[in-house]
Amino acid sequence: MVPVTQSPILKINHLRKSFGMNEVLKDIDFAVSPGDITCVIGASGSGKSTMLRCVNLLATPTSGEIYFHDQNIFEPTFNLNAYRSRVGMVFQSFNLFHNMSALENCMVATRKVLKVSKEEARERAMKYLSKVGMAPYINARPKQLSGGQQQRVAIARALAMEPEILLFDEPTSALDPQMVGEVLAVMRDLAREGLTMIIVTHEMAFARDVSSRVIFMDKGTIAEDGPPAQVFENPKEERTREFLMRFLNA
Repeated sequence: MVPVTQSPILKINHLRKSFGMNEVLKDIDFAVSPGDITCVIGASGSGKSTMLRCVNLLATPTSGEIYFHDQNIFEPTFNLNAYRSRVGMVFQSFNLFHNMSALENCMVATRKVLKVSKEEARERAMKYLSKVGMAPYINARPKQLSGGQQQRVAIARALAMEPEILLFDEPTSALDPQMVGEVLAVMRDLAREGLTMIIVTHEMAFARDVSSRVIFMDKGTIAEDGPPAQVFENPKEERTREFLMRFLNA
């Protein structure tokens, strides 16, 4: 029996991004297939977060193409609002509405963007708040929650949109060390369930153990791209090896 190959959800071709004279992304190419867990690693300033922000159009690429199910998202007829609703984002700084409860934070986007009923929005919010262990805190405002709890609410909010891909921009970098584990545990569960994710992270053990693929970025380029065992244990590039030395010898 010939295995069925799934076409990529997302394809990035020759992506470049400059801020003035500073070229932050240089000819980025990669594709994401259903169920891929892609961890993007690299030093600060290597372009990781900028690449993620270009994927979900928080930043506009200087040039290049992004295809979503083989449709160029920059074509005039492409529905960008639908695209944004299918590509979720979890930020390092949570970005919750401070005047809303955890439940309200998880309902607002489904109500305003997807136009679902209040009842369905609440049902979705409760489902995903329960999934991330935040059901007991549905009436709490962000200031009443720890950083780890806020990030779990932010993940539930993104999941409530039921996206095809979820992007994580260093989701644990703003957390105290004791709170990192609770957020990574949620992400491990999502990986086991087969959610397609692109994760910019400094958590090397997580990238090694959970990802199906690791991309190492350096100076605005993809310097290495492969399975975690290959990238971590037998990197092809000297610059990858140098970057990983501090983690592998820790």
